[in-house]
Amino acid sequence: MPPGRLAGMDRSGLADLTWVTVGTPLPSGPMRFGVTDRGVAAATYTADGLGGLPVGGPPCSDGRRAELVTERVTAYFTARRRTLDLPLDWRLSSGPHRAVLQCLQTEVGWGRTITYGELAARSGVFEELTEPGAAARTVGQMMGANPLSLLVPCHRVVAADGLGGFGAGWREGPEVKRWLLTLEGVLQPTLDWDGPEV
Repeated sequence: MPPGRLAGMDRSGLADLTWVTVGTPLPSGPMRFGVTDRGVAAATYTADGLGGLPVGGPPCSDGRRAELVTERVTAYFTARRRTLDLPLDWRLSSGPHRAVLQCLQTEVGWGRTITYGELAARSGVFEELTEPGAAARTVGQMMGANPLSLLVPCHRVVAADGLGGFGAGWREGPEVKRWLLTLEGVLQPTLDWDGPEV
């Protein structure tokens, strides 16, 4: 998730949030994961602040948690693991936003994509929106405010006519989305692909 997109989300009870940094082959570099005693509460592709949460500090002092996050994420980026299966702490999302994210997480697995409009329909939270395209646009905004990037795979949500956006204007966003979809076999590797054999 790019910086500054958690406005209006519930941050209560996250005093125990600590951070694990995991090196990745992504064009954006390492990822940061905010963990609590409940699970991973935040994940970001950038070192910038995450909607007012200071990314990168304090570091996670629970070696078991840090090792689990590092091992699973590293295995995903080397195509040795298709699901991360980490416990999630959903406190940074609520209401329809959480419902859409949970629908995405449970229904769209490795190597699959879904359009913004299809996710809107499948989530069942937009029946009252009648304006054409409104639900799909709202889902796009929700993906830009996903506090659990990678773990809740917003990179698998695409436009009806192509790749779609990623990161709400974040400069490296489209390259990161393309890299992840190539890793998962949705897109064919290009000559400059620097990921593992898939």
